[in-house]
Amino acid sequence: MFAIPGKQAVTMTDSAAAQIRRLMESGDKSGLRIGVKKGGCAGMEYTMDYVSEIDPLDEIVEQDGARVMIAPMAQMFLFGTEIDYVTSLLESGFEFRNPNVTEACGCGESIKFAGM
Repeated sequence: MFAIPGKQAVTMTDSAAAQIRRLMESGDKSGLRIGVKKGGCAGMEYTMDYVSEIDPLDEIVEQDGARVMIAPMAQMFLFGTEIDYVTSLLESGFEFRNPNVTEACGCGESIKFAGM
């Protein structure tokens, strides 16, 4: 695992933690697994899935009753990321503030990391 002892791979804003907690309660899920996959015009995309079981290789981040699992292959890409939940007049959704991203596409759906 790519982790620094005593430091969580990702952090959540209060808004994100509240939304993840609501999703966990409404679906009786163990949490939300976050990962990355190849795709999009910039090369990579974030993935988010409800999970009922925790994979022993996942890194688990818990805050205020919200639980996020980070898939093993995504840990090095997500280290230092802040997850927020943003609501605007036209849309709402999770936003990732990831210091490892070097480029993003115009629509904001895909990202590129250094060395990729």
